[in-house]
Amino acid sequence: MAQAGTVLFLPGDGIGPEIMEQVARVIGWLARRGIEIGIEEDLVGGAALDRHGTPLTEETLAKAKRIGTVMFGAVGGPQYDDLPFEKKPERGLLRLRKELGLFANLRPAMVFPALAEASSLKRELVEGLDILILRELTGGVYFGEPRGIEELPDGEKRAVDTQVYTSPEIRRIARVAFELARRRRGRVTSVEKANVMYTGVLWREVVQQVHDDEFPDVELSHMYADNCAMQLVRRPKQFDVIVTDNLFGDLLSDAAAMLTGSLGMLPSASLGAPGPDGRRKALYEPVHGSAPDIAGENKANPLACVLSFAMLLRHSLDRGAEADRIEKAVAAVLEKGYRTPDIAQPGTTPVGTAEMGDRLLAELDASVT
Repeated sequence: MAQAGTVLFLPGDGIGPEIMEQVARVIGWLARRGIEIGIEEDLVGGAALDRHGTPLTEETLAKAKRIGTVMFGAVGGPQYDDLPFEKKPERGLLRLRKELGLFANLRPAMVFPALAEASSLKRELVEGLDILILRELTGGVYFGEPRGIEELPDGEKRAVDTQVYTSPEIRRIARVAFELARRRRGRVTSVEKANVMYTGVLWREVVQQVHDDEFPDVELSHMYADNCAMQLVRRPKQFDVIVTDNLFGDLLSDAAAMLTGSLGMLPSASLGAPGPDGRRKALYEPVHGSAPDIAGENKANPLACVLSFAMLLRHSLDRGAEADRIEKAVAAVLEKGYRTPDIAQPGTTPVGTAEMGDRLLAELDASVT
């Protein structure tokens, strides 16, 4: 049996354990096909807080650094709303991203044909949509200094947030964008506001330089962020890979998410820099939250988590064929009309979390017979 690697499972809170259980079943299916993936499991978020008094223990962090590949469920719940900021479950995820050096956030926006009607846009605009938004995750206005709120001598207040980027920060995210585009359709759209922001001027200059020096085979275009937002609604299929900064990436990836019609179907990945062995530390998670209102009720949609695992196979374990197989199985399940409550439509067949896992495994079985 081929040992493909080891993954740290951090199911977290709410529906996290339920959706991660379906990923574990897919890993079991791969093992039966001769591809073994080791699983280590630990606590994060509210689950870690309840057990250890902190949303992420030093031991769990050390384990994440050692293994380097993390499969993450979800964190949070109303019972933690009144905790101090540093104790909130979400701090566990943020610290993982920081300590693992995860600077590149990959947010695919895919529309499966069977779900095209769920989008708020016309079917012809979104059917077959497959774009990837690459957001720089550790720099920009969310981290720049100085920042804060000060009281002025006249009693009024002044708030400051600072947008800061360096050439190396831009260069490394640009390289990831071009590398991803080479595996896709060979097009990168770099997005900024070079018309009004100095960081945009530097961003455009550095991205162009990386392209010219290292990736001349990839098609590169530049676009202002406001125009990109408009084009995502007007003609979204014109894009392949969009690379942009932290703030614009936050906004544009959420806008693109709504093109798909369901937050419950969207995966994501956060990647670090290549290590001495060429491997990147990485964390994979569904975009949706912990949905505490349906936790334990067998209603959660596991497909975003399964698709996040497919990204893990592709980007961390170099198992693109298996990732393709899983994505095709998801499409087949949807084509046959099976739906969890979040994506239910008239005339479809309602299923729970576990049964959606059953249907997915059945499609995987059918794909090899």
